[in-house]
Amino acid sequence: MAVIFSASSDRMSFQHSSRIIGPFLHWLLPHLSNESVESIVFVIRKCAHLTEFAILGLLLWRALRKPVRNDTRPWSWPIATRTILLVMLYAGTDEFHQAFVPSRQASVLDVLLDATGAICALLLVWAIRRWRNATSPISPSRFSADENE
Repeated sequence: MAVIFSASSDRMSFQHSSRIIGPFLHWLLPHLSNESVESIVFVIRKCAHLTEFAILGLLLWRALRKPVRNDTRPWSWPIATRTILLVMLYAGTDEFHQAFVPSRQASVLDVLLDATGAICALLLVWAIRRWRNATSPISPSRFSADENE
């Protein structure tokens, strides 16, 4: 959360990040127009939003779940829901903070994008857990003697 907060400062505003990404894009693709560069910088910044809040979502989910070694507990939608709500709350406070930074602006759409990052990350965890459970060999200890016959 501290990293996200610091990224919401003037130092990481569009004007500052485009000074880094723009010249790199012009070096990489010299025939790219300035409008195209600005569009790519915009997409990169939005992908960064998605990624940083996906990571936050994973960290919060793990903290709320309190995993233990060889955790076999089933997926918990209530924990996932709480995680998403916490991410949305923090995203809202992050946008509120940006409203007071002169070179930044607050956006409800960014809160939705941030929540989407957390949702995508949790859906990925859910899918991986589901895939692992489906492909893992079933240990004989899971069945009683009657079911093995």
